[in-house]
Amino acid sequence: MRSWRLAALMLVVGVAVGAGQDTRVSSVVGFLAFAAVAALFSPLAFPRSLTSAQARLRSADDGRPVIYWRPGCTYCLRLRLRLGGRARRAYWVDIWRDPEAAAAVRAVTGGDETVPTVVLPDGAVVNPDPAWLRARLGA
Repeated sequence: MRSWRLAALMLVVGVAVGAGQDTRVSSVVGFLAFAAVAALFSPLAFPRSLTSAQARLRSADDGRPVIYWRPGCTYCLRLRLRLGGRARRAYWVDIWRDPEAAAAVRAVTGGDETVPTVVLPDGAVVNPDPAWLRARLGA
């Protein structure tokens, strides 16, 4: 449920902004703007999340990166948008849905839950440059 809080807040604000407008067109435009932001900050903007255990098993088989993320994280959203279609070549794990994933991130980052954290067969990178990861996913 926590994953949807920011998206729900954006929708509520969108309704309030839409209700406060003078014309119907500006009301609809205001609401749609906040609805678009809500969609970006919701789990819907990301590939389907796996559990940490599932992602590690699959990554061990094919060497794909595991990306730990959480809804509402602007850095995660930036990474997701900059990866484009290549984002589906990685395994995404929502640390708010999986306590084991949050623990894995804390182990890599020295106790913090800093995301996005990308785990590759040769190590982990916290908040990587999207161009670097895009190149890794394209190989």
